[in-house]
Amino acid sequence: MGRGKLRIYLGAAPGVGKTYAMLSEAHRRVERGTDAAVGFVEHHGRPRTEVLLHGLEEVPRRELTYRGTVFSEMDVDAVLARRPAVAFVDELAHTNVPGSRNTKRWQDVEELLQAGIDVVSAVNIQHLESLGDVVESITGVRQQETVPDEVVRRADQIELVDMSPQALRRRMAHGNIYKPDKVDAALSNYFRPGNLTALRELALLWTADRVDEYLRQYRTDHSVSSIWQARERIVVGLTGGPEGRTLIRRASRMAAKGSGSEILAVYIARSDGLTSASPKELAVQRTLVEDLGGTFHHVIGDDVPASLLEFARGVNATQVVLGSSRRKTWQYIFGPGVGQTVARDSGPDLDVHIVTHEEVAKGRGLPVARGARLGRGRIVGGWFVGVVVPALLSLLLTHIDPDLGLANDMLLFLCMTVAAALLGGLLPALASAAFGSLLLNYYFVEPLHRLTITDPKNIVAITIFVFVAVSVASVVDLAARRTHQAARLRAESEVLSFLAGSVLRGDTSLDALLERVRETFAMESVALLERTSEVDPWTCASSVVTSSGKPLLRPEDADVDMPVGDNMALALSGRVLPAEDRRVLAAFAAQAAVFLDRQRLVGEAERAQELAEGNRIRTALLAAVSHDLRTPLAAIKAAVTSLRSDDVSWSEEDEAELLAGIEDGADRLDHLVGNLLDMSRLQTGTVTPLIREIDIDEVVPMALGGVPESSVTLDIPESLPMVAVDPGLLERSVANIVENAVKYSPDGTSVLVAASALGERVEVRVADRGPGVPDSAKDRIFEPFQRYGDAPRGAGVGLGLAVARGFAEAMGGTLTAEDTPGGGMTMVLTLRVAAGHPPVRPELPAHATS
Repeated sequence: MGRGKLRIYLGAAPGVGKTYAMLSEAHRRVERGTDAAVGFVEHHGRPRTEVLLHGLEEVPRRELTYRGTVFSEMDVDAVLARRPAVAFVDELAHTNVPGSRNTKRWQDVEELLQAGIDVVSAVNIQHLESLGDVVESITGVRQQETVPDEVVRRADQIELVDMSPQALRRRMAHGNIYKPDKVDAALSNYFRPGNLTALRELALLWTADRVDEYLRQYRTDHSVSSIWQARERIVVGLTGGPEGRTLIRRASRMAAKGSGSEILAVYIARSDGLTSASPKELAVQRTLVEDLGGTFHHVIGDDVPASLLEFARGVNATQVVLGSSRRKTWQYIFGPGVGQTVARDSGPDLDVHIVTHEEVAKGRGLPVARGARLGRGRIVGGWFVGVVVPALLSLLLTHIDPDLGLANDMLLFLCMTVAAALLGGLLPALASAAFGSLLLNYYFVEPLHRLTITDPKNIVAITIFVFVAVSVASVVDLAARRTHQAARLRAESEVLSFLAGSVLRGDTSLDALLERVRETFAMESVALLERTSEVDPWTCASSVVTSSGKPLLRPEDADVDMPVGDNMALALSGRVLPAEDRRVLAAFAAQAAVFLDRQRLVGEAERAQELAEGNRIRTALLAAVSHDLRTPLAAIKAAVTSLRSDDVSWSEEDEAELLAGIEDGADRLDHLVGNLLDMSRLQTGTVTPLIREIDIDEVVPMALGGVPESSVTLDIPESLPMVAVDPGLLERSVANIVENAVKYSPDGTSVLVAASALGERVEVRVADRGPGVPDSAKDRIFEPFQRYGDAPRGAGVGLGLAVARGFAEAMGGTLTAEDTPGGGMTMVLTLRVAAGHPPVRPELPAHATS
């Protein structure tokens, strides 16, 4: 008896229709004559899902009593006894009631599979165990019921059930998922457009990875070596040369033309570790390809073209991007080159792109090495070991053991030559080899104490000694120079990495940069000098001076100066730098000039923005004063003039109406002036909130005094946690939001003011059924003196929402606008939960998280 097969319908979010799709599959199988039975399906009162259960055989459930309540669970024994060919089991991540056969339903399903029964099940993406933290950070809800990813990955078939967030919210608003009394809470919390979009992306990415696994497994099982162009994968071959960045950017442009394309940069290193690649350049290229969304791979292989093609076929690549060869013409006598070999052997299923660049035919030789800068002590030590110590060694050998043997004598002198090379470099080593050969000839070769050699064998021995000594000295000196070079290049790369990092981080501290220059080059003082014209004296833009240093006012006063353009210079005092250090110093100087320019540009931009904002506010204020503020004044003036008129006799009702008009105009005028003063406080930064802990239901009702009582519906639970706010600012913010919503709501409809807790925050949602605002204008309505659409003059100066958002942000909250399901706009005021008050999880229907 073989193991049964598992098919899973993976839902992107609750309510997308995975159970509906699973039951539709059950009907199709029954119609084909398959022996199918429903092990467990819960329709949750959804009429369309309930209808699909008709005509399907359902295995009786098992009743369990837990804490005085009766629950029904899948009866695993009954399903095993019935033994259908296919069992349909919903809610794979469900936790069984205590007392059940297994703790989790996926364990029940595993038993059915072991018994040889095929199972069709369903689960939502948020219930995968590895995604628990991600889902909680998105939705604010921790999923208590999860299923191990491996259980889902082992499924023989996985089918994604997806739906756009807008369509799912419409389905929710129409009552097709939850009961009407739960719809508003669900739409305001878990089923937000952002939450649904993020869950949908998680489901698509997880399924795409699973599809890739299926494809790789199939290609491996069937030994498929050809490229299957299911997705564009572009492999970029890097050599560590400067052309690599050009190739990566070209591959990025190619990938941008096709959705879902991938970039894989690969560097093939020989197994012997010998390479002409620049580690610094490779590090830069790695960062570049990762910034462009690709991946970097380091592969070992002696045959570079074969290794590159093997890597490309292994990742199922469709294109390879290589650079034109940097070899000179005469170097082609050693072979056709990597590019031509890859193009020849790639086959018809792998496209090879040869990209030209600025380094073509410039040669691939290593850069000329700079000489090692040895200290005076090492040079003196090298000459001492190379010249003095061999003389002392000759005296020692002639007096202690003159019959040690010519071979052993030569080895001892050779050791002195190697030691001289290690200490003083090549010249002391060559002198040691020459002087040592003379000493060997004079003291240890017949005839003794004469610079002549009679035995030809001794001539050969002395010649070999000189050759070996010179060769070993050259190799040792080269290794020492390379070691010094590597250490210096590493130090330079760290310095340049600091500069690159400061650019990426957006650092603009000129003093910090100059301090780094002083520390790097061990200087006493560093200054960035500039002058505005040829005749003006130099001025110091910024400087760093130690206690022993002196300020620098002119480049002539410095030990080292690095010009930056025509009117700027970086001056250093303390010691004279060698020429090889000036390359790094030039990079520092250029960056210092950039920092200075950036500081000035930022300052000018801030001043220009302040002036522009001030001009806009003044212009809008003049417009408001000229019309919106004069309108209530005109009404008050007309009413007062009418009351004071002697030629008209007003009845008590008329007088009361005129006085009411005066009062209404004064209230409107007071409201407009209050908003203007509030906006002035926000603009000048003088709003200082007095934060304290308070219940939301103590403040919101007080903010509704300015609107008719019948125009607002309140829904504020008493179980909400306390919030940390300024009660006065919160009341003013809510009042402005509600007044704006009532103003745009149709006659006969009320504005809903609801509050709910979500994670570490409390949200106050003010929903109206007005005309709404398009997405492109949602941010603009919060700007001062902005009124959307054809709002009538006299309805306000457009400051209500701007003041509300300003007060909300002053208290550490936010104010945003969303569409109301079914039409209208919802203002969402988010506030922080007070410290020490645990957040309350939103009460969602049980099947939303099961």
